[in-house]
Amino acid sequence: MESFFAVTVPGLEGLTTLELLRLNLLPAQTTVADKPVSTLPRPDTGGVVFKGNLEALYRANLYLRTASRVLARVGTFFYATTFSDLRDKASRLPWERFLHPGQPVVVRVTCHKSKLYHSDGVAERIAGAIFDRMGKESPVKQAIDEEEADQPQLVVVRLYKDQVTVSMDSSGELLHRRGYRQAVAKAPLRETLAAAMLMASGWDKKSPLLDPFCGSGTIPIEAALMALGIPAGLKRHFAFMDWPGYDEALWKRLLAEAEPLPAAELSIFASDRDAGAVQMAQENAERAGVSESIQFECQAVSAIHPPQKPGWVVTNPPYGLRVSEGKDLRNLYAQFGNVLRAQCPGWNVSVLSSDLMLLGQIGLKLDTSFSMTNGGVGVRLGRGKVSAPWAE
Repeated sequence: MESFFAVTVPGLEGLTTLELLRLNLLPAQTTVADKPVSTLPRPDTGGVVFKGNLEALYRANLYLRTASRVLARVGTFFYATTFSDLRDKASRLPWERFLHPGQPVVVRVTCHKSKLYHSDGVAERIAGAIFDRMGKESPVKQAIDEEEADQPQLVVVRLYKDQVTVSMDSSGELLHRRGYRQAVAKAPLRETLAAAMLMASGWDKKSPLLDPFCGSGTIPIEAALMALGIPAGLKRHFAFMDWPGYDEALWKRLLAEAEPLPAAELSIFASDRDAGAVQMAQENAERAGVSESIQFECQAVSAIHPPQKPGWVVTNPPYGLRVSEGKDLRNLYAQFGNVLRAQCPGWNVSVLSSDLMLLGQIGLKLDTSFSMTNGGVGVRLGRGKVSAPWAE
């Protein structure tokens, strides 16, 4: 059994745990799986550990919607308190399972509470260890952040209390890059966060879904992909495909088993007052293969007229950063709340915002306990329900 680590945006560990359970990539935990997603355990801040074989690694990359990348442990952890010790022990790791001789690598290092605290020095010794093991020098640079670490092969090294964990990135590009979003509006929402919002909202994948601030369409597109059972990684390349031990036959079998569900009669509505954004959203939906499942409209939030039967509103309105800096958005949120009460009685509502005051302007009782980060900004998902007139 190999050890893997599904990296997540802080706050999404519980949702990724739930996904891994549903993929049978974690031991059955009925006392956990049936709990609300917000109460699921977070075994490791920033990710979830799971074990399995190559198929488990491939399935995780293919299906996970809320993870940022999947790391494979390179051997077992070890302790090192000197640079010479680090290089010597790292050179014993099975690098040949993941790298070709001379293959360029990116080394990203984090050091906490360890005698070896200089990340550049650690990266240099890891590069030397690869040379010692592989017999041919690999061009190496240190990764500044995840966005830079797409090419070449990313090696992740973590030192904590002198314990060294070395991992190989199996994903390549971050998993939120599904491949369909080539056109983006202002301040686009990452696909992984959109999927997280939908999962945390409790949407049943059948009832009507509305996003009245759709921007480039990430939320409705992710909703359609989820409802149709289309794997998140169906149309992309992964780093593990370049490893010496890549099993192409296994990957093709998994793709063959990942047939989308029969086309369902979905009621997914997406709108925005920005005509350019709506055009982008439509183009993105076409690339994702779900354009027929989403009804796009160019209109202000005050003009929405959703179906009469209850459904879900899941949306990411502007919240004062980047897009609307300097603007007072209280009126927009108050108007949004008025529209919800008039047009969406009985509907479930999930609204993402970095500002609790703005969420309060909606005028609904919202649970704001679910938090995560969006582009480095702490945000909360306000979840609630619009009271029906007869229930008041």
